Amino acid sequence: MNGVIVGVDSSTQSCKVLVLDVTTGATVASGLALHPSGTEIDPMLWLEALQTAWAAAGVADRNDVLGVGISAQQHGLVALDRNDQPVHAALLWNDLRSAEQAAQMVRDIGVEGWMDAVNVMPVPAITLTKLAWMRQHRPEVAARVRRVMLPHDWLVMQLTGSFVTDRSDASGTGYFNATTNGYRTDLLEHYFGAVPELPVVLEPAAVAGRLLPQWGLSAGAPVSAGTGDNAGSALGLELEPGDLAVSVGTSGTVFARAAHPVIDPSGFTCGFADATGAHLPLLCTLNAARVFDSTADLLGVDLAQFDTLALSGAADAGGLTMLPYFDGERTPNLPHAAGQLHGLRRGSFSPANLARSAVLAIANSLADCLDILRGLDVPIERVLLTGGGAKSAALRAVLPDTFGMPLTVPEVREYVAIGAARQAAWAATGRLPSWKPRIGMTLETTGCQGAADYRSRYVGLRAALIARAD
Repeated sequence: MNGVIVGVDSSTQSCKVLVLDVTTGATVASGLALHPSGTEIDPMLWLEALQTAWAAAGVADRNDVLGVGISAQQHGLVALDRNDQPVHAALLWNDLRSAEQAAQMVRDIGVEGWMDAVNVMPVPAITLTKLAWMRQHRPEVAARVRRVMLPHDWLVMQLTGSFVTDRSDASGTGYFNATTNGYRTDLLEHYFGAVPELPVVLEPAAVAGRLLPQWGLSAGAPVSAGTGDNAGSALGLELEPGDLAVSVGTSGTVFARAAHPVIDPSGFTCGFADATGAHLPLLCTLNAARVFDSTADLLGVDLAQFDTLALSGAADAGGLTMLPYFDGERTPNLPHAAGQLHGLRRGSFSPANLARSAVLAIANSLADCLDILRGLDVPIERVLLTGGGAKSAALRAVLPDTFGMPLTVPEVREYVAIGAARQAAWAATGRLPSWKPRIGMTLETTGCQGAADYRSRYVGLRAALIARAD
């Protein structure tokens, strides 16, 4: 079959549009538009970014588009009025204003109750907590809400006019159970005080609608159900059971593909759905690559120089130990925490050791997530490292010894957008293509004692902080 597939990744930072050959998955064209920074955004800016990236990739001028798929950041609250206009800025996954509402939900039902209800703990990222915040702090806005959706749902609506979603994104709302595949409208009634219209949850290979005329020469091409970004990444990486993906970007995510639901009694692991009809147990950290940015800024260096500094530091950062909770944290659930730096001594407090401590801190934060999944008996045979942070030579150097196992680094590509494109091809042709991601390198363990020493100190400091928070 000749033609191209369009995959879109609307992330926290930007909108990326990839045009891929339907047979090989090779990139034919691409476009990029940035999103404003912050924890809330006018959804119209997502649409404008999509239009800009769409034009940059030349999609509107093509008549060979077989299908389009959208993948976007999870959890963000998009609330519309009766005219389908946003009633409030979209509150993003990293917006912590609903921390008190989340805590109250846990007090009401308990961790076990929430895992039984939706297999997701109501941390501030979760959409239901944002609706509860709106009800309490913006009641006049809440009263105008007719429809509630997520970022990828909003963009699918702009492409097709359809009001739909998929299991992967719905499973991160706090009011959808991916085990029973049903909405928990009772939770919306209780915490939002009403049950707004909710999008129809489509099957993974379903067609959401057809491309509207304003999107170019391929008007009428099928648009797929779409996915949350983590499910999109899993689809782009072609994860199999036994694979674990570690993605380092604005946030850190650690997730695996599972045939059956994984239930974590502690509530740390989110029982998300994937984009194939299976499950995607996932842990997320709020702090990842931006800790490198902040530390580099403090040291007055760019990221390349920061990486060089971190590689030159002592193996255990000279005794410096950082808890990297600069923006609070989600794993562990410490929304009000601040970052900490311990072990300051005149002889070891150097730029190189500070840089290495920041890198080791992120490696250890991700290792915390890995340990939780191991404790749930999730099979882990291969670890794939992706995301912008995976470009850091210093992070690649310390992760295998911190994890205690080798890591595989796929060729650098936009796997979220590729996953969206694979789903689009599935919807358009009835067959899920395999484009076989190429492996760029394998990172082996070295038996570094410094990484082990840092891990020991880090675990002790993290446990002490959690004990004080309790």
